[in-house]
Amino acid sequence: MHAPNRNATPIDLPEKVYGSGDAARFLSDDEVAAAVHEGLDPIAVDGRRVLLIVPDGTRTVPLPLLFRCIHAALAPRVAALDVLIALGTHQPMTPAQINRHLGVMPGEWETTFRGVRVFNHEWSDPATCIPVGVIDAAEIEALSNGLLAVPVEVRINRKALEYDHLVICGPVFPHEVVGFSGGNKYLFPGISGREVIDVSHWLGALITSYAIIGVPGATPVRRLIDRAAALVPTPKWCIAVVVAPENGRLCGIFSGTPEEAWQAAAHLSAQVHIRYVDRPFRRVLSIVPEMYRDMWTAAKGMYKLEPVVADGGEIIIYAPHITEFSATHGATLAEIGYHVRDYFVRQWDRFRHYPWSVLAHSTHLAGSGEYDPERGERPRIRVTLATGISPERCAAHHVGYCDPATINPAEWAGREADGWLLVPKAGELLYRLRSIKAAT
Repeated sequence: MHAPNRNATPIDLPEKVYGSGDAARFLSDDEVAAAVHEGLDPIAVDGRRVLLIVPDGTRTVPLPLLFRCIHAALAPRVAALDVLIALGTHQPMTPAQINRHLGVMPGEWETTFRGVRVFNHEWSDPATCIPVGVIDAAEIEALSNGLLAVPVEVRINRKALEYDHLVICGPVFPHEVVGFSGGNKYLFPGISGREVIDVSHWLGALITSYAIIGVPGATPVRRLIDRAAALVPTPKWCIAVVVAPENGRLCGIFSGTPEEAWQAAAHLSAQVHIRYVDRPFRRVLSIVPEMYRDMWTAAKGMYKLEPVVADGGEIIIYAPHITEFSATHGATLAEIGYHVRDYFVRQWDRFRHYPWSVLAHSTHLAGSGEYDPERGERPRIRVTLATGISPERCAAHHVGYCDPATINPAEWAGREADGWLLVPKAGELLYRLRSIKAAT
């Protein structure tokens, strides 16, 4: 089946990457199953214990199909197959959410998937993670192009060392911290300790989301993540997929090392998940789907649209279902609010003791801008929340407020010529100016 108009360029696969992808068509379920079997056949897992690492519910991916295909391919070969959900610092998934996420029907855990256990990554429990090494300050400085020079202890969920083989399965999208998500990112920060989470996210914030999102290849944050993953001794394999935004089906599936499978998927994602427009917009209405349950995750509706908002323009994040800034980090965000990067950098002694990943989230939502002590803070654009969060709380967090009841998304449709853009399902498609594409 063919996909809508997209300019597709061939994917040149490394010799040891299996699978295929095409921005101009969708893969059938049979093609996905065949690609999974082909991609898992080369790995030496017979009679061994395998840990499957998957994303949580904040990613669009046909995980029920993929999980069944992976289970069918591996269950006859392995001694054990269990699942670890790469939450990073997101909220844990309930048993009912996990069943929907994996597409497991009542009774199937006792029949089809007998013996398979599913774990949430319990990042907040100190006993969850164990150290696997240290990246010293000099190496961090080299990896970050001189932006940071701090040592970081690398800790990962202990289950990653309790199995004989790790299989990562997840989608690749443009990402505000690393450039493109996927690959080893499902290890760091997906199932990692706080240290790498903080350093990698703050490094991304120093670069800025505006500058790094959708940048292909080995960005400084990607190099840091890959270096941390190299310290994990358990053999690793990756099934990296590219999801069509139109219908959630797959345009591509690539199996190989986390580095090489990710690279192939990121090349295809750049064709599938980036929309180019000719000029910036004065106002953007970003409609955030319900899979994002707080502003911590819903902020993707800002990250992926910031590049096409005109200087002095406004982005409205429309999500009436959201009532919290963060179920996990809400107390910290209440203390620091949302600010541009230099607000923190130029007052570092005041803010350095806060979790760096929370500081990074703050700057990403606030967007690019300037700060100096005399003239104060000058964001490039205005960020307004049309959510279930009260105007008083928005003001206390230094973000704008709009009553969602006053917004009719239908009135935004077809008004691009007026400088208004409506994005019906924000969070995974990156919008960029065509002039930037031409310049690069």
